[in-house]
Parts: sequence; structure tokens; C-alpha cells
Amino acid sequence: MRVDIFTIFPGIFESPLRESLLGKAIETGLLDVRVHDIRGFATDRHRSTDDEPYGGGPGMVMKPEPVVAAVESLGPDRGRTILLSPAGRRLDRDLVHELAAEPWLVLVCGRYEGVDERVVEVLPAEEVSIGDYVLSGGEVPTLVVLEAVTRLVPGVIGSEGSHERDSFEEGLLDHPHYTRPPEFRGMRVPEVLVSGNHAEIERWRREAALEKTRRNRPDMLPDG
Repeated sequence: MRVDIFTIFPGIFESPLRESLLGKAIETGLLDVRVHDIRGFATDRHRSTDDEPYGGGPGMVMKPEPVVAAVESLGPDRGRTILLSPAGRRLDRDLVHELAAEPWLVLVCGRYEGVDERVVEVLPAEEVSIGDYVLSGGEVPTLVVLEAVTRLVPGVIGSEGSHERDSFEEGLLDHPHYTRPPEFRGMRVPEVLVSGNHAEIERWRREAALEKTRRNRPDMLPDG
């Protein structure tokens, strides 16, 4: 998978793209992630990427010219283009799987009060949000999308089937997990997990996942 990221703060991505599974996938060539500085496509001597909003109001708005020029530099056959915005479609399990099936993604990071609406129409771009709250910019949401989507790319995570048991994959949260030591501050690992009875373990995990979902996210259940 190829991913192109457009931002006015490329330094935010330097460390995350070198670490953990993401860094290894890039190093081995499973992922091709390229970060572009939108300021490099500004045409004035100050490399301006924002201006005051028409109609007045607080804050600044990202100008359309440098953003569009930056993305269009990839050519007409560029990948599916996403603008990270709190006004977008909510990122969920279905959208993550949808994006993971794409061979090429283009992720655009908004800043300030927002991005000129004409950017969405001209490129065109889809707006995607990671939740009903506002951050200072689209860089952290872009990393969220990148982490969620690329872990589904074959070979990125060590065990190919491990993501199939993740929260949301079967309509439930993931079951509780335990590891050594067998006892910690008076709390023991459930006996069934050390019993060696795999059928009983699977039954316990299913029931525990259901209970955790009922407790933490009842809205996910039909009767929630």
C-alpha cells in the first residue's frame, strides 16, 4: 500500500513512521509512506497556507491554492483522497476495512479553523473524522487512520489472524487479556485460561467479551 500525507507540520510524522509495526512495515517495503509539506506549494514569499475567513470570525482558514496544488502534484491517477476533518464521516470498523482495500491513499491534514470548502470539491476529497471532538489539526487523526488501516495490510502484523479477534470485528469488544504472573496484588488469572481446555477457553472468552461490551459499550448490543 502507498500512502501520501500532506501537512504543514511534516515533523510530527518523523518518529511515528520509524517506530513499532508501522516503522518495520515501511522498512521492509510493505508500506510506502510519503510525507509532503504543503508550504512547499505556496506561491508567495512567506509561504502562506492560511488567510482570514470571508464573513469574519475567529481564527484562520487554510487556503485552497497550496493544498490543491500539493495533492494534484501526484497526478490525475492518484489514490483515494481523504481530508481529516471533524465534519467528516466517522471512522469505524467498516470504513477502516474499506480503506485497507485501497492500494493508494492520500491523506490531507487540515489546520486552524478548517480548510477552504473548495478543496473538497475540486480534488475531490472525502471528509473523515475520528470522533465528535476537535483537535488542533489533522496530523494526529491521520496517524490514527494510518495505524488502523495499515495493520490490516497482509504481513504488517505478525499473526495474520490476530486482528480478526479485535474489538468490533465480531460486533463485540475484545475479551479481557491476562499474562504472567498468575497472581497480581491478590487477583488471580481466571482458572479456565490455565486449564488447557480450549473449548472452555473459547466459551469463556465469548461470554467475557459479551459482558465487557454490555458494561462498557451497551450501544453495540441489539438490546442496548
